[in-house]
Amino acid sequence: MNELRVFIADDEAPARARLKELLADIGGEVATTVVGDSASGLDVIERLPATAAQVLLLDIQMPGMGGIELARHLCALENAPAVIFVTAHDRHAVEAFELNALDYLMKPVRAERLAAALKKALATGPAGRDSGDARDRVERLERAASRAREFFSVAERNRIVLVPVGEVLFLKAELKYVTLRTRAGEHLIEEPLVSIEREFADRFVRVHRNCLVARGAIRGFERVAGGGEEEPHWNVVLEGVAERLSVSRRQWPAVKGVLPERKE
Repeated sequence: MNELRVFIADDEAPARARLKELLADIGGEVATTVVGDSASGLDVIERLPATAAQVLLLDIQMPGMGGIELARHLCALENAPAVIFVTAHDRHAVEAFELNALDYLMKPVRAERLAAALKKALATGPAGRDSGDARDRVERLERAASRAREFFSVAERNRIVLVPVGEVLFLKAELKYVTLRTRAGEHLIEEPLVSIEREFADRFVRVHRNCLVARGAIRGFERVAGGGEEEPHWNVVLEGVAERLSVSRRQWPAVKGVLPERKE
């Protein structure tokens, strides 16, 4: 019997120990091997890709980075593990998972329930192998999230690079990718600009149909006189970058309000 490779993420050591005991107890029914465990979402991001885990037993309530945000980042992996959520709170997130066929376990976890969830993972097969499934999972997790993420995730050679949202100066849509710009450099992510705008409405403002700018990074505006085929317009001036971003005529009324003292 092939053993299912399992990674356990829970900030409480007794909970991780309990899951390991249960996995051993149901070994005759579902063979598993624990390839890693962690108390931190950030640590999971760092360690999990190298383990080739097939299943992640993931606590929802964890300090720093909760289970829902962590699961969203893992969707960026080419070989993302199947996620089975573990929670002590039978509330909104659990209802969302149930309605969307994402499995979960209630604490205290029962052996028969854990076995059923693992069998479901085996029957379903590798998670997230095609982009359609991955996008669907991201959308479901976005709806279930109670707050905006703290990080954007960038997939690089089957590892995840986390970019703090607070360091992002602007995001610009180009073809199928979005360029994410910080003072340190650029990254490419595959997320619709409209969903980013919806999630971070209080942090970013749309300056053009293809560009969102961090409100806190705006230091002013400069008037471009235009010439030839170019119409007069405003550019937004950002702290820490020389690049100027054009503000569309349609967005200007909303954008200029970011700096209350600014007058046309």
